[in-house]
Amino acid sequence: MLIDEYLPHYDVVERHSIRVRATQAQTYAAITSTNFAGGPIVRVLVALRGLPGALLHGLSGIRALMEGRATSMTLASMERGGFHRLEERVPSELAIGIEGRFWTLSGERCTPSAEVFRSRPPAPGTARAVWDFRVRVIDGEQCELSTETRVLCADKAARRRFLPYWLVVRAGSGLIRHEMLRSIKRTAEHR
Repeated sequence: MLIDEYLPHYDVVERHSIRVRATQAQTYAAITSTNFAGGPIVRVLVALRGLPGALLHGLSGIRALMEGRATSMTLASMERGGFHRLEERVPSELAIGIEGRFWTLSGERCTPSAEVFRSRPPAPGTARAVWDFRVRVIDGEQCELSTETRVLCADKAARRRFLPYWLVVRAGSGLIRHEMLRSIKRTAEHR
């Protein structure tokens, strides 16, 4: 699994899966084209995550947050927001990564290249996350779509800051992942 190559050791992990009545190729294509923020749950939770940072910028920050809620959240927009596509094995696996201080208002993203991600530890005071999507064939017209998120803190100081943050956001993170999988399933099954 790609996630094992990029983050074999981790402090926290979250896994989710869903069955999809579509081919592996259709399901994989849906990962890269689906609007993950199609449902209200994802839009609200993403907006809540961005609210404290938006408030720091006053009315212009709130306006930017509201405008961002109106746009779609795709793999491409996540990449523009700091995630890196680390590696793909089309049509079965995709790994993306991000590094930063997620517990801060801005997230202070400083995501390195895939090569650095694989070969060096996270920068001091940061946490590194790898998130994958896997599509496993069950039969010719059905597959299992799964996602796993792993986070590794660079040091004790980062861990002391990240773990309380994770306790607060974990349930919302899980809801977002479930909704994303459902959105991908809908896209794949309607192709």
